[in-house]
Amino acid sequence: MFKNIKDSQISITELMLPSHSNFSGKIHGGYILNLMDQIAFACASKHSRHYCVTASVNKVDFLNPIEVGEMVTLKASVNYTGRTSMVIGVRVEAENIQTGETKHCNSSYFTMVAKDDKGKNVLVPGIILDSEQSVRRFSRSIARQEQAKSRSNRFKSSEFKIEDYLDLLKNHNAKIKIAL
Repeated sequence: MFKNIKDSQISITELMLPSHSNFSGKIHGGYILNLMDQIAFACASKHSRHYCVTASVNKVDFLNPIEVGEMVTLKASVNYTGRTSMVIGVRVEAENIQTGETKHCNSSYFTMVAKDDKGKNVLVPGIILDSEQSVRRFSRSIARQEQAKSRSNRFKSSEFKIEDYLDLLKNHNAKIKIAL
């Protein structure tokens, strides 16, 4: 079974309150991450029609701070479907309600896994790729998965060779104090 991406897209908007701020008066990143996880869950659950859990979050860069009083809109869309997992793209934008100016605050990719009533992984419907953008996002998800596998294998303790990385460390803010 295959479903249209637009059928499970979700958007939420929330006013940022002083209770959401950190010590510097900006909206706390942890609060935004919580909202992102919630919308990724909702999007994945809507697509799969099952309870979903977060398996991983890929790269969260906070590009612009969010101010108290701004309206934050989160948008979620299924970018990739595997057998039991989905990659949900989440975009966060903030709008100054006085000026109407909007800014992109961050984007991230949540891998969500669908579960049945007993907690076992369950098959998810595929997605219909109906635009160049959807093919690009699906392909990018595949490439990101392959990069993650390569990265984790390269730094496995059984595979790691310290001598391969000593030159790399010379130009960084670290001091090696181990006998080689």
